[in-house]
Amino acid sequence: MVRESRVRAILLAGFVAGVLDISDAFVVSLLRGSSPGRVLQYIASGALGQPAFDGGGWTMALGLLFHFCIATSAAAVFVTASIWLPVLLRQPVICGIAFGIGWHYFMTKVVLPLSHVRMATVPPSWPIRINGIAAIGLLVGLPIALIAARMLRRR
Repeated sequence: MVRESRVRAILLAGFVAGVLDISDAFVVSLLRGSSPGRVLQYIASGALGQPAFDGGGWTMALGLLFHFCIATSAAAVFVTASIWLPVLLRQPVICGIAFGIGWHYFMTKVVLPLSHVRMATVPPSWPIRINGIAAIGLLVGLPIALIAARMLRRR
């Protein structure tokens, strides 16, 4: 029963965080004159490299699948860590935001450099950087922590 509740928390938290995060990415892309499809192809380019941008709809679908796998992985890491660090469930706001910021740095400093994503030669502007950190903290880490705390906290 405990294992089942953890799996349910991971799946729900991953889905909610994935929806919120991709929504932010879509809005930012539109504000920058790009498209949501391009965002999804960018995500797919982590595995496919530059050909992802020529793949059309199937690479967009693959990017969306990858995105939700990553969000669910973040939820799985948080829920698993909460087994050994119950403070994560007792203080979900602070711990969730901190976890999200840590996840952002893990993705940008470890995962992206190891992927096939072509890194920009010009670093992103400060507003884009701040949005990236804040979005992952508030739209990924926080909902994962709040959902996990609500579903898993022992009463």
